[in-house]
Amino acid sequence: MKACHTVRPVFDDPNLVGCAGLVPALLLGESAGLHELLGEHVSVDCPNPVVKSAGVIAGMLTGADSIDDLNVVRHGGMPRLLGGTRAPSTYGTYLRSFTHGHVQQLDAVNSRLLAGLTARVPDLIRGGSDRDGIAFLDVDDTIREVHGYAKQAAAYGYSKVFGLNAMLAVCSTPLTAPVIVASALRRGNTASGKGSARMLTRAAATARQAGVSGRLMGRADSAFYRHDLVTAMIKAKMWFSVTARKNTAVKTAITRIPEQAWVPIKYPNAVWEADDTVPGGGYWVSDAEVAETSFVAFSSKKKAQQVPCRLVVRRVRRLQPTASDGTVQGELFAAHRHHAFITNSTLTTIAADQHHRDHAIIEQVIAELKDGPLAHLPSGRYGANAAWLAHAVIAFNLARAIGVLAGKAHARARWATLRAQLINLPARIATTARTMILHLPRDWAWADQWQQTFDGATGPPPMSLL
Repeated sequence: MKACHTVRPVFDDPNLVGCAGLVPALLLGESAGLHELLGEHVSVDCPNPVVKSAGVIAGMLTGADSIDDLNVVRHGGMPRLLGGTRAPSTYGTYLRSFTHGHVQQLDAVNSRLLAGLTARVPDLIRGGSDRDGIAFLDVDDTIREVHGYAKQAAAYGYSKVFGLNAMLAVCSTPLTAPVIVASALRRGNTASGKGSARMLTRAAATARQAGVSGRLMGRADSAFYRHDLVTAMIKAKMWFSVTARKNTAVKTAITRIPEQAWVPIKYPNAVWEADDTVPGGGYWVSDAEVAETSFVAFSSKKKAQQVPCRLVVRRVRRLQPTASDGTVQGELFAAHRHHAFITNSTLTTIAADQHHRDHAIIEQVIAELKDGPLAHLPSGRYGANAAWLAHAVIAFNLARAIGVLAGKAHARARWATLRAQLINLPARIATTARTMILHLPRDWAWADQWQQTFDGATGPPPMSLL
């Protein structure tokens, strides 16, 4: 491939757009009730909040990670396609007018919008309504690094990074990618588990409103090993699966497990290391064993507050360092690393361990947000940054919905892939008989998927809604 040398660029066409995929995305949001919900719930003291919130969401769908990047919705013929576009400075003023209460109003919008999206796109949380189905609620937090001491609420947290703390709850099933059901921006030095019980309760209610009628399992890591969180899961009639901290009670329980109780497993991507110096000619680098024992969690609490449950333990053999000649010394006593979690599920030991390890799916959601809107927290004001996160959550769920509409190849695709293939698509606007026609690139590799998304967003609702 070689670039043409006879090119003269001129920025003069008012009918070109660079992100035609915003049309089906925003039409889908509108049909799911986005504008009505914004008008009903958001009472921020600023003119035209519905139009401005929709503009922020549109910019985030294209990959905007700062207020200035929201200018992407104003180029070429975009004002004709979307209508009501504003300058980035206007969006910045709007975001800075948010208080904590207004951010909670956006959370309410996301909760209700997700129910509307699942009604329009039933496969968004596919399997969650099956009688024997299961859905997972994962809770985790992350530190978003910021720079400059003018950032309100920024502080050094557990990761020794100066920033703000964002806590998320996502809902997924074995058949679908996760959607975000709750979020909160907090001070940078906030303990991970603080407020997690309240968020879990919100997340469970949102998942139920979105049509999840089957079994719910809440999952979290050891930073959320808290009595209030586990109690909230029990009250919500959920299974829980929470990594246990290595306190004395847990260590003692592990030592009580008899050697014959350990069942060998291997991870899905285990690597076989060939080695003629060990019996069998090699070993699995990622092999492990699992076992379980009965356990009473939070035994320091009053007896009525203690939680009888199962303690499932996975142990992984510590690999021995090679000697100077490259050989591995024979073991006298095998050493292991132990990973324990508590659960009240009725799954088998191996299935319980497998589902618990899948908690890592929330890390992918966090990575996608940091690769998009949360690449920066754009304002010095805490309220504006909290509103930015709340808008990002709405944009993420919209992107996930259009990916599901596009078909199997995009149903679990990452946000960056959806942006590149379905949203940031160039087009030229033509008008005939009072109808705008979008001329899209010929031979676009994902033309069929884009058309399927457009038809799903603009077509009639599913028969169950008629």
